[in-house]
Amino acid sequence: MSKVISRLRRAAKTRIKAAGQEKPRLSVYKSNSNLYAQILEPRGSKVLVAASTNEKENKLDKSNVETAKVVGKLVAERALEAGIKRVVFDRSGYLYHGKIKAIAESAREAGLEF
Repeated sequence: MSKVISRLRRAAKTRIKAAGQEKPRLSVYKSNSNLYAQILEPRGSKVLVAASTNEKENKLDKSNVETAKVVGKLVAERALEAGIKRVVFDRSGYLYHGKIKAIAESAREAGLEF
């Protein structure tokens, strides 16, 4: 099994569990050069709030732990403005370590509840 297929299999399992909770889902995706975080409806059909490292108004240069903290804080602030306080964290099959952990912790510190 390849690395990508294994990650997608793990992601599918967590998304099934998150869909059963009927809360918005904070989904995280990382590429080699950028980080993306978005809050989706419980069924996953509509994006409610999003933040990433390659937005026009605040372009962040690197994909590291410090920028992950900024993305987590941005998505949490935008969620609170939209009236979303409780979410389910979807790590998309990635290990809860490094950038993924930094996004989650900074979102918690900014006021989101997981």
